[in-house]
Formats: sequence, C-alpha cells, structure tokens
Amino acid sequence: MQAELLIHAPWILPVDAADSQLDDHAIAVSEGRIQALLPSTEARASIEAQRVIELPGHVLTPGLVNAHTHAAMSLMRGLADDLPLMTWLHEHIWPAEQRWVEPGFVGDGTRLAVLEMLRGGVTCYNDMYFHPEVSAQVTAEAGMRAVIGMIVIDFPTGYAADADGYIAKGLALHERYRGHPLIRVAFAPHSPYTVSDAPLSRVRTLADQLEIPIHIHVHETRDEVTQSLRDHGQRPLARLDRLGLLDPSLLAVHMTQLEDAEIERLVATGAHVVHCPESNLKLASGFCPLAKLLEAGVNVALGTDGAASNNDLSMLGEMRTAALLAKGVSGSAAAVPASAALRMATINGARALGLDEEIGSLEVGKAADIVAIDLGDAHTQPVYHPASQLVYAASSHQVRQVWINGRQVLRDGAPTQLDAADTFARARTWGERLAARD
Repeated sequence: MQAELLIHAPWILPVDAADSQLDDHAIAVSEGRIQALLPSTEARASIEAQRVIELPGHVLTPGLVNAHTHAAMSLMRGLADDLPLMTWLHEHIWPAEQRWVEPGFVGDGTRLAVLEMLRGGVTCYNDMYFHPEVSAQVTAEAGMRAVIGMIVIDFPTGYAADADGYIAKGLALHERYRGHPLIRVAFAPHSPYTVSDAPLSRVRTLADQLEIPIHIHVHETRDEVTQSLRDHGQRPLARLDRLGLLDPSLLAVHMTQLEDAEIERLVATGAHVVHCPESNLKLASGFCPLAKLLEAGVNVALGTDGAASNNDLSMLGEMRTAALLAKGVSGSAAAVPASAALRMATINGARALGLDEEIGSLEVGKAADIVAIDLGDAHTQPVYHPASQLVYAASSHQVRQVWINGRQVLRDGAPTQLDAADTFARARTWGERLAARD
C-alpha cells in the first residue's frame, strides 16, 4: 500500500463507537484522508509512505472541536474580570466593542485565537462575532477548519444597522464560502434577549433552506429566564420552541437553567447543547446539568466561550473542568468519565455542527484532522490510561503536532502557516490601545 504520511504512536484514541484504545498503532494518510489504522508492525511491513513520523510517548486523538467561542475577543482577555454577566456586558464589553471592533481588530484577534487554539489541539471551532468575513479569511489562511457564525442582533453596531442588515451580510458570507474545504457557516442569533421574534423566525426559514446550523446563547443565567417570563410570558427555550427553532440544527449554548421537562424536550427535538463550564463558573452564571443531559441522551458538545470570559481557549482545560464539575454537581464520581469528556470535545462537537461524517473521530475515510500530545512530561507520567491522562492531567503545551486535512499546521509546537511573533506584536498594540482608552 502507498501512503503520503504514516504516523506511529504508542496510543491512538480514535473516539469510535466502542471508545477503543489502539496500542502501538499507526495512521496512514493520503490526499487528506485517513487511509488506514493498523498495528505498527503491520504498517511497517505493508505500507510504503512518502513521510514516516515516529512519535514515542505520544497519544493521537481526533482534532478537538471548540463548539462555541468568540475568537476575536482574545484581544479583550483580562479586560473586565470578576464581574457578573450583565455588568460585564453592558458596562465593559459592549462599550469596548462599540469603540474598537472593526475589520482590523477582528482579523488580529482571530489570528491570535487561531494560534492559541492550534497550539491546544483545536482543529475546528464554531464562532460568533462581528465581521465574520474577516474571521473566515484569517482562519482559512491558517489552514484551520471553522464554522463561522452569521451574527444576528436587533440593535445597530459598526457592522450592521438592524437584523435585516446582519442577515443580508450573513447570506453574502454563505455564498462566498459555499463549497470551501475548511469554512462552513451557521446562523448565529446572539440570544433570545437581543433578537426579537420576527428575525428569529426568518433565521429559522433561511436555515432550513440553506441546511445550516443555528447557534445561539440560551438559558445562560437565571436573570435571562426571569426577563423572558416578564417580557414574553415564556421561558427562553419555550419561546424558541414556539418559533420552531428546536430541532437538530440548533446549538443551544450554556443552558445553565434547565428543568426536567426542558431536557425531555431537547431529547424529543434532537437539539444540541454546548457546555461552556469555565466561562459559566467565572461569570457565576450557574451549572449546566451535564450528567442529566448525557443520561437523557442529549448530544452535548464543549466550548470555551471567548477569551474575555474564560480566559483561555484550551479545550484540554475545558474537558477537565467539565468532567470534574459534573461529578460535583451530580454527586457521583462516576459521572462523565474521561471517555465521555473526550467525546464531548470531538465527535459530539462535530455532530452538533453537522460535520460528524467528516471529522470528530479517527476512522478510515474521514478527514485527517489529527492531534499528537506528548505524555512524557512529569505530570502525565506514568501512563496507565491515556484517556484519563489526557483529560485529567495534560496541558495545551503538550500538544506537539497537528494536522488538518492531512496538512501539518503545527510542527513541534510551532505553527506552520502563522507568524507567531507578528501575531503577538499586533495583540500587544491592541492591548495598549484598549488599556489607554479604558
């Protein structure tokens, strides 16, 4: 057999249906696709590869999927910490966005976020922010995969004047990236409290026509639910249900305020939940009932949220926090084992985005989105169970190699398509501007 690339490692976690662990195996890659997974001894005897990479001490996983973030907000990291959500938004973040957010800000912020995510093993992210055409371009140039949100809100910003303007720009973005190998789009109405019924209904209709996801913050805080009951006579999820948004295209982000009947409705409609544990903890927004959701059969993905409220974009950290928090909230140490956390960060995220036939697991025929993590550090030795070490002990700096569509975008911890020094210099310049103004 001929292959372009052959990667050998002591452990491969393919995240298949059986949660397999493959010891002393290799992955063969050709034309950006996984051609074979087989024992290393067999691979050495039967595969002639143009390039062979030996990775002793490493575990190979599917690329991680960050199912909710605001990439460009990496430039607001640490700008307004230790505040509740509405104070954080109304008094700090929204005024800063009104003052600073323009294409150059979004480009430099997205570039910084992409660099951070690639260094942390993230190969695909789901974004929601202004000037999405800029985010799409930066991401594609870096060789990264993304679902770029076509943001919709009622009020004017420097990007659009009203909901119709946001939707029109989003539709142009969709047309521009139709058929692109790395960039997809989704509708991204910000939240039930910033988008009225008519635009939400229009988003529903257009999403059906275009067959794309809908990505929205919902049930993030108790105050959001109280406000919705006052203004609409319904809880936010019920309002979305009334408007026809609850179906398999919906990614409901945060979901810290859930009743049992609402969980049952999520199961019945096939809607997905995106859990952002670290952001929810930092903003004191509440606890997503993760164990209950998984037990009921809801597909739950993981997201970091933006760096302004996390304050990092580490999906390894998010896996650990999600697993530990679920145990504490549910009162069961068996809740959300390491394998479940890894699924949330890979195949569950891919499924929520409608990409599970393409990415999310290491299986023959899928895109070669592969991450190699060095478990040779002191805090990940010895290795009894690679999945446990990955979830409970590993850190982003241990991500050494990353491939997307078979193309290496991180080599020995360094990006191959991005200029790190220039990216950091641009970030420092923005930091000086925002700090001076603040």
